[in-house]
Amino acid sequence: ERPREFLIQVLERVKAGRRAEGEYPFLMDEANVDAMFSLLDVLGQGYIRPAQYREALKTLGLSTEDLELEDDGEITLDVFKEGMKKKMLESWSV
Repeated sequence: ERPREFLIQVLERVKAGRRAEGEYPFLMDEANVDAMFSLLDVLGQGYIRPAQYREALKTLGLSTEDLELEDDGEITLDVFKEGMKKKMLESWSV
């Protein structure tokens, strides 16, 4: 509703996180990550392919450099959530 105030609060949390005085903000809540996964898992199999996972990270502007995934592997929702959270935190700390 008030984007300016929201951005100021997020940037203050980033600054605090860099000073180790708080946690970095996580702009996507669990429902957002669940929704993104369900959009990728159109057949409802309970997993996505590593290529889809890489593209989801790229879409969010997150790094895929250090991903070590087998091309024929399966990424479950739990792995997807954990990976997204990790990559978001890494992006804030750079």
